Amino acid sequence: MELRDYLRIFHKYWILITAFVLIGISMGGGASIFMTPRYEASTQLYVSVRGEGQGIVDLAQGSVVARQSVATYAAIATTESVLGPVIDDLNLDVSSGALASQIQASAPSSQSLINLTATGTDPQQTADVANAVGKSLKRVVETELEASTVKGDPSLVSLNVVQSAFAPSSPFSPRVPLNIFLGAALGLAFGVGIAILRFILDTRIHSLHDVELVTDAPMLGGITYDSDASKRPLIVHSDPRSPRAESFRTLRTNLQFLAVSDSDQKHAHTFVISSAGAGEGKSTTSANLALALAETGSRVLLIDADLRMPAIAKYMGIEGAVGLTDILIGKVEVADVLQRWGRDELYVLPSGKIPPNPSELLGSRAMDELLEVAGEYFDFVIIDSPPILLVTDAAVVGKRTNGVLLVAASASTRKQSLAGAVNSLQAAGGALRGIVMTMLPTKGPDSYAYGAYGAYGAYTGDQLPDREQFTAEEPLNLRARRVER
Repeated sequence: MELRDYLRIFHKYWILITAFVLIGISMGGGASIFMTPRYEASTQLYVSVRGEGQGIVDLAQGSVVARQSVATYAAIATTESVLGPVIDDLNLDVSSGALASQIQASAPSSQSLINLTATGTDPQQTADVANAVGKSLKRVVETELEASTVKGDPSLVSLNVVQSAFAPSSPFSPRVPLNIFLGAALGLAFGVGIAILRFILDTRIHSLHDVELVTDAPMLGGITYDSDASKRPLIVHSDPRSPRAESFRTLRTNLQFLAVSDSDQKHAHTFVISSAGAGEGKSTTSANLALALAETGSRVLLIDADLRMPAIAKYMGIEGAVGLTDILIGKVEVADVLQRWGRDELYVLPSGKIPPNPSELLGSRAMDELLEVAGEYFDFVIIDSPPILLVTDAAVVGKRTNGVLLVAASASTRKQSLAGAVNSLQAAGGALRGIVMTMLPTKGPDSYAYGAYGAYGAYTGDQLPDREQFTAEEPLNLRARRVER
């Protein structure tokens, strides 16, 4: 993964990571509260050689021997011979082995010092143990290990206490700040690990970067998420100044640039709107894109070619019982079922009755004739079609148009599904002209920049009036030509 992927993970899952850090801090603090306080007390002994009656050379040699033996004396501090008397003197209810685990003896190199440190749960007793161990070690070394061979003479080696142990005023454990820091570090590690794992296992499309991993098709637009989209699907009409409405105008502009590049097209620029699966917003995108195109003064025809689950008539608030299927079977003429919507040059052709053979009808000669008629009179033809992975209708119609626009819903469409839709379209000979992402969040790492432009109120015109029925007296006299089957 690249650096931007890690930054995106932190941006996207910061709540999860923060939660684990807080849990780690709580655990570190909780452990500190329930841990038994432990105290630490230290005493220090100096090892020297007695020098009575000795020359300078003998003293120097004795000092070297003493320093070399300091480490040995320190190791003896945790033996039974030293700790046994300590247990008896202080009446401790522990074994010598248990007491040895509470004693730490060290001898700094090139020094004649022995540091004895005792730990325990009682501060005064801990200090008493440290001092008692020092006295017992002094006795063992001077009277047993380094005793003089001449009876009555003192030991050649002397251990003297240079620093007695005192009862500590505060415990050395638990270390609350350290425990909290370690808990936070562990929480951060777990949080980041889980976030990375979720990022890797998440196969859904979230952003433009995810689309780029699937296809090289251009990103034509991103439609921001609206929780009330089901209640007001025609956002370009109902709330023209909203960021979501501006997202459709951005899509419109990109589609116009795309249409200009098709210099070989003599007639209308006809585009099929489809998706990989259901519920990704293709019908809503088709309707709003048609509205946005009509705002510019273009003659636009919106065709509901989803002959399985039509939705355009419902969204546009028109009668959809008679429409495309009736034209394709030769039952009615084109002008009899076209319905004009609003004051702009927007015309809607509903699906009509649901037939038993949608793919055959959409692939018929009658459909070719209809698209040819539409191309003579309209600047743009937007065709809403079923999902590509479910049926072949979109691929069938796509071969007869300028291309297909695939709709992918953020946090819903799977990468495998989008890749499958692209492959199916290519296998059928259709041209994929671009990707439109829907349901994009307005904030966070997956947000789309165009959504912010809505605050500028780019649309300043009046809202569209109620639709009007298309009649034979309209300038576009489509009765002049009849579509044959």
